[in-house]
Amino acid sequence: MSHTRTPLREPPRRAARPVAARTQIKARAPARPRITAPRFRIGPRLRWVLRLCLLGSAAGVALAALGPFALDAILSLVGVMTFPALVATAGAAWWVRRRGWRGLLWPWNRWLGGILLALGTLGILALFSPNGLVLSHVAFAEASLGGLLGKVIIGAPDALGTLRAAGLLLVGACLAAPRQARWVARQGGRLARRVGRSAWWLAREVYRRRILQRTALLLVLGPVWLARAVLSRFSVEEGSQRQPGAADDQLPPTAVAAADPSSGSAPDGARLDPAASRNGAAPGSHPDRGRPVPHESAPAPTTTPGPWESPSMDILERPPVEEAPTDVQERARALEEALASYGVQGKVVATSVGPAVTQFGVEPGWNIRYREVRERDEFGRIKVDRNGTPRVHQEEISRTRVKVERITGLANDLALALAAPSVRIEAPVPGKRVVGIEVPNPTPSVVSLRAVLESSGFQRLRTRTKLAIALGQGVSGETVAADLTKMPHLLIAGATGSGKSVCLNSIVASLLMYTTPNEVRMLMIDPKRVEMVPYNDIPHLLAPVIVDAEKVVGTLYFVIKEMETRYKAFAAAGVRNIDGYNKSPKVSEPLPYWVVIIDELADLMMVAPYEVEKSLCRLAQLARATGIHLVVATQRPSVDVVTGLIKANFPTRIAFAVTSQVDSRTILDVTGAEKLLGRGDMLYLPTDAAKPRRIQGTYVSDQEVERLVAFWSQERWQHLRPPQFTEAIEEMEQHVGDGSKAAGPDPLLEKARALYEEQGKISASMLQRKLRIGYVRAARLVEQLKDEGVVDDFDEE
Repeated sequence: MSHTRTPLREPPRRAARPVAARTQIKARAPARPRITAPRFRIGPRLRWVLRLCLLGSAAGVALAALGPFALDAILSLVGVMTFPALVATAGAAWWVRRRGWRGLLWPWNRWLGGILLALGTLGILALFSPNGLVLSHVAFAEASLGGLLGKVIIGAPDALGTLRAAGLLLVGACLAAPRQARWVARQGGRLARRVGRSAWWLAREVYRRRILQRTALLLVLGPVWLARAVLSRFSVEEGSQRQPGAADDQLPPTAVAAADPSSGSAPDGARLDPAASRNGAAPGSHPDRGRPVPHESAPAPTTTPGPWESPSMDILERPPVEEAPTDVQERARALEEALASYGVQGKVVATSVGPAVTQFGVEPGWNIRYREVRERDEFGRIKVDRNGTPRVHQEEISRTRVKVERITGLANDLALALAAPSVRIEAPVPGKRVVGIEVPNPTPSVVSLRAVLESSGFQRLRTRTKLAIALGQGVSGETVAADLTKMPHLLIAGATGSGKSVCLNSIVASLLMYTTPNEVRMLMIDPKRVEMVPYNDIPHLLAPVIVDAEKVVGTLYFVIKEMETRYKAFAAAGVRNIDGYNKSPKVSEPLPYWVVIIDELADLMMVAPYEVEKSLCRLAQLARATGIHLVVATQRPSVDVVTGLIKANFPTRIAFAVTSQVDSRTILDVTGAEKLLGRGDMLYLPTDAAKPRRIQGTYVSDQEVERLVAFWSQERWQHLRPPQFTEAIEEMEQHVGDGSKAAGPDPLLEKARALYEEQGKISASMLQRKLRIGYVRAARLVEQLKDEGVVDDFDEE
């Protein structure tokens, strides 16, 4: 039986949907916009306030429902703080109900601070009585606004009670807001330091300027001066009301004869004043000063004791009136911005406006380092903003001062930022806690000699010494004067046209204004023949101005001989210096001071370097006690001119504008003179200062010098002129050195002869180079060889 397999029957398949039917998307109806009313959101803080107000109101209503007795009891206990106390109690109860009792321990400082603030407020309110106020109530009318609890806190309404309440408020504020309290304490400390510094500065200025002493003196002597002025005015009015005949009756017969123009005994143009005759003045004299009235073109001199008279201040020109720069604040702001642009924090705390420069006192700022700290709430959770970013704030971690070297290294950069030719930085300013940045003024002012001579500082110095000299004005406009006897010698250096010769003229004019030939004698050496020659006619000169460089060595030897003579006189009188000698009763005639002025040292060092250096060093070392002082100037401050010996014996130096830092170091041992502006701008280094001081020198015009020389060259001084030493100086020049004929042949004559035989020619300059001697000695060696017939005239170079 055969079996056949029948195939399985497949289930019927569902007809496939067409592609168009499958891809067809049922269109939905557009959604209608939902219109919702705007919702008002209440913030968490406002929600807290509303909750506290509702709780306090509910507590007040419940308390009022108990009866007036309970309300009066609370009012008498806490006074006007009843409602705040109810609100605080309700809020604390709600907090405990929500957080539990442990919730009070987490922000314990704020809870405790709030309690102390409430107690302090009750204490302050307890100081006031409710009588007459609208808030008065029967319950606490007999107590206070703070209630019985406030009275218990303060004890008694006095100062001690006030301090207790204030202490509670202060401690409560510190506990409730510690971060804000630290900020307030820091700001208060800074304010206290500033107030303390200001008070200290004010007290120091009062002490330095002697304001209290001057005020007391004015209060004491002011009425006396006023009464004297009133009495003098009454006496003048009374004298003017007298008859002319009455005044003539009181005159001496000689004065009456001189006053009568018909007598013919009076000189031409002389007129006698009755007031002057009563004071004992000579005919034709001024009524106030008792001396002859000068011509209109010549200024009137002031009388000094003795036959000599000092010139009047009218010889010098009055200082011009110049306006101070008005852009100081803008320049200070530009300086701060320039420092900040280079990453240096600084603040201009002082400004000193001088004649040529303005010094800005910059207080170095702080280099502050910060770090970012995330803010946390009272539960220690990190605060985030709306975007979920943690909130951070900057916290200071270190604070250091800006180093002074960072400011001094920006001199050229600051000059570029301020559009100034040069900027000099003085770090630090002596006596101040600032760095001085000196910026040139747009229009420099002229410092006249009269302005310095009339200043109180120069007048005080003139009462202590006879050799007071005017130098100029400092960067703050203060007068700078010096005592030549304290220097005791002055070395001046500067490039051509920097104001060196004007400074010498100012020194000479300062001495001529207040000293007579009996007090000060001068010896001037001017190889340039143009600077000191106008002073040839003044009676102060020991000899005419030396213009020949070959005579300088003999002149210096003459000064050395005078120094030795004075030392012998001091030993015989038993004194140590010129001041003791002039005050000694054994002395009949006092010795005058000698001032030796050399205008150009470089020219002398080229002619006779050895002799000039030796003479200057010996005078600088020994001549101070004898009253001989040196003022030496040069326009080439190189090491071959200003040698180490000369610089060591001239401690007081003045440097004008030079060309390089090497020249500045040569004259001052520090840099800075290369940044000066010229035209009298100088650095003054006294003996008692560690750093040089910047000064704008005084200016003396040629007309002022001519008038001053004309005053001392008048005919009336001819019979008073002291003798000059021209012949003595020439004689010393003839016998100077070892090569003079009176001293025999020079020891170097054989070496000079050997040089001539070796070279075949000879000259003074060659002997200077080969034998290392001065020009004078070399010239004498050549003359001796000529006298011996060894050298002919044509053998010289």
